[in-house]
Amino acid sequence: MQLKNYIRDIQDFPKEGILFKDITPLINDPIAREESLKILLESLEGQKIDKVIGAESRGFFFGMLLAQKLNAGFVPVRKPKKLPFKTISAEFDLEYGTDSLEMHIDAIKKGDKVLIHDDVLATGGTAKAMCDLVTELGGEIVQCNFLMELSFLNGREKIKGNPIFAAITY
Repeated sequence: MQLKNYIRDIQDFPKEGILFKDITPLINDPIAREESLKILLESLEGQKIDKVIGAESRGFFFGMLLAQKLNAGFVPVRKPKKLPFKTISAEFDLEYGTDSLEMHIDAIKKGDKVLIHDDVLATGGTAKAMCDLVTELGGEIVQCNFLMELSFLNGREKIKGNPIFAAITY
């Protein structure tokens, strides 16, 4: 199955000059969604995962499915002021601006084996912020896991030193 056939290109979104990779056709198709999940899980074979971290908002789709299949906890990482409890935060650069992410201070325990998941690895800012949050709380990153990677944006450079997997590469 060619998963790329289920990714739709949207020109000039969220701003002019950006070619956005839309995963909604993929998550709308049960066979493509299941195949994507299978590929993401195969990359983790034999690994012990305590927590899956998913980035707001598209990282929640497969993040929760991965946590369910791995019998692990799911930790939502959200934009500022969206989580109700005490948080830690990390700022990062996007290909089209800056932002920050927050996570509950009790989401990761020291020594937890953590899978970081997001829909796309682009410039690496979001992934780096999630790595920083996990490390700050004492978690051990098992893998940074992505549905797709935009390799021409060199996001791997920001998270080098961590195992990285992408089901689809552009």
